[in-house]
Amino acid sequence: MINIVGQIMLYVNNQDEAVKFWTEKVGFKVISEQDSGQGMRWIEIAPTKEVETSIILHNKELISKMQPELNLGTPSLMFFSKDLDKLYNDLSSKQVTVGELVNMPSGRVFNFADSEGNYFAVMEKK
Repeated sequence: MINIVGQIMLYVNNQDEAVKFWTEKVGFKVISEQDSGQGMRWIEIAPTKEVETSIILHNKELISKMQPELNLGTPSLMFFSKDLDKLYNDLSSKQVTVGELVNMPSGRVFNFADSEGNYFAVMEKK
């Protein structure tokens, strides 16, 4: 029986740029970083260190060579924020591409793009 989503794999073209984006622009923390010494490197990030689910940044090119059958597409992720307006303004001020704030039946939401043009959504959850 599965009782928790542990890690989400995000395959990126440039791990260093991805870490910089998620930490400097979005405010995530690096939870851990491991390097096999043979080119395989993975970086675990999350909004805080006290979360149950984290994102692992993997090198897309390397993984595609190791496992060509793997789907390396960007997962559709929905993040939650208690202060959507503040987050929206903060990301905008850091030149992050953000969509407009939209009122949905489940709450207000907007999307944003990372440095590789992958889009993610954020919903207000108080």
